[in-house]
Amino acid sequence: MTNPKSNDISVTCPCCNARLIIDPKLQKVISYDAPPRVSDAPDLDRAAALLREQAARREALFKQSAENEKVKSQLLERKFEAELEKSKDQPIKKPTRDIDL
Repeated sequence: MTNPKSNDISVTCPCCNARLIIDPKLQKVISYDAPPRVSDAPDLDRAAALLREQAARREALFKQSAENEKVKSQLLERKFEAELEKSKDQPIKKPTRDIDL
């Protein structure tokens, strides 16, 4: 589209819908009109709130994981002690090897 006031060319960007005015002699952009702002784009306050929520969620998951590991180690300790008590009552016998057969 040619601007009627001068030889400048007015072009709309197909990607962002910005309006560019180009001087054909200089082959440079003279003016730039920003595209209309999209209302459904997230604002910075909402993005910051989402980051805080995600950080809190990660922290809660980490604490839960650490607590599970503590319980897991206690459970394994109990199982080990129970098997150790069982093995004390059983006689010690020499394992058979393939060569002994």
